[in-house]
Amino acid sequence: MDNMSVKSPLLRIQGFDIPENFVYPLFFLMLLVYVALVTSNTGVLLLIISEKSLQQPMYVLFCNLSVNDLLGNTVLIPRLMLDIISSERQISYNECVLQAFCSHTYVSILLGLTVRLSRCHSLIQNAYCDNAGLFKLSCEDVTINNIYGLFFTVVLFACSMGSICVTYLQIAVVCWNKKNKDLNTKALQTCASHLVLFLVMWATGFLTIILHRFPNYPDLRKVSYILFHVIPANLNPIIYAMQTKLLREKILQMFNRKVTNF
Repeated sequence: MDNMSVKSPLLRIQGFDIPENFVYPLFFLMLLVYVALVTSNTGVLLLIISEKSLQQPMYVLFCNLSVNDLLGNTVLIPRLMLDIISSERQISYNECVLQAFCSHTYVSILLGLTVRLSRCHSLIQNAYCDNAGLFKLSCEDVTINNIYGLFFTVVLFACSMGSICVTYLQIAVVCWNKKNKDLNTKALQTCASHLVLFLVMWATGFLTIILHRFPNYPDLRKVSYILFHVIPANLNPIIYAMQTKLLREKILQMFNRKVTNF
């Protein structure tokens, strides 16, 4: 038991064991990923806000998606970059809880079950703060946390898969009834790209949850969680913007104006 951590407000983050010659290349790679993420999502947000023709319910949902991606990754990536180049990976308990909350805004009840626990350790066995990393700081019985977490995951997965199946079935029925080749092609392209994105999110998210129960693969768990945040956040603006006709036209018009002015 780490006695000095019982009352200490500071936690240590395990992070990655990175060879010295890879520290700065990895840092700048994460910086490039973060800049691309912020630029693309902020661009979509500003375009939708500034164009009255885009201020419709569907595009408001795109805004919500971009805000979520920006929030989750702004909490995660800059802190991760700091820990890559820092030898002292420390974070306050309150900051750690805030990071976990922003990463898991849909499991706030589960996080509430975690912060009630007393702490007997100070090492976050991860490269970031998440709910599982926080409740592993406790020596109390966390059976309720595990049961609720797995139950919520199953329910979330079932609801997600159910809604996707129903949506795709409706699209398939429309395509079958219309028998329009162009319509079928567009529907196939849209569904395929969305399905790939969802499978990436599902696979990395599910792998993270499972690997928390198998401590022998810590680095794989850390990488899968980072990919869960980073890949969708970079692909969402591309997939949803470029495959939505009105939004795509506005983006192309904006670039054409800039090229003409230049």
